[in-house]
Amino acid sequence: MLTLLAKLFKALNSESSPRQIALAIALGMIIGLSPTLSLHNLIVLLIAFIVRVNLSAFFVAFAGFSVLALGLSPAFSGVGESLLTNPNLADLWQSFYQSDVLKLAHFHNTLTLGSLFSALILFFPMVFLSQYFIVRYRHHVKTFIEKFKIIQALKGSRFYRIYQSLTNTGVAS
Repeated sequence: MLTLLAKLFKALNSESSPRQIALAIALGMIIGLSPTLSLHNLIVLLIAFIVRVNLSAFFVAFAGFSVLALGLSPAFSGVGESLLTNPNLADLWQSFYQSDVLKLAHFHNTLTLGSLFSALILFFPMVFLSQYFIVRYRHHVKTFIEKFKIIQALKGSRFYRIYQSLTNTGVAS
């Protein structure tokens, strides 16, 4: 876990796009908030591997939102129950359950449906908020830390140059 956090801070401090990191956080949120072994999580995982996102941020977000989901499970179950018992959506759920593929999605489970619905509602706000905070972090916190003399001395050392040459070639990551 410490290695993932170190890689996340490395990604935050790197020149990679804030949009890539923000998308990784939002995709990790979907998997983290919903039950792990579900069809939609396999699809989200496939998207995370196909689309160019920062995998360290993805896995840290997955772990963080999984812990958060433990406390939010009753609320997610309530959302799922209200969706499943809504008479206007009865035909939709019936057609879902008659499809063999959608049976595997477990949308009849209140926790699965409620957590996926909530995560999808929060997806775009999470992308925008994450991107905003990453840009603010890089502009304010990173520049503040780089002003310290000890950081400047470390960056000027031979050890740091060797570290940079190894990480830039992909040998040590």
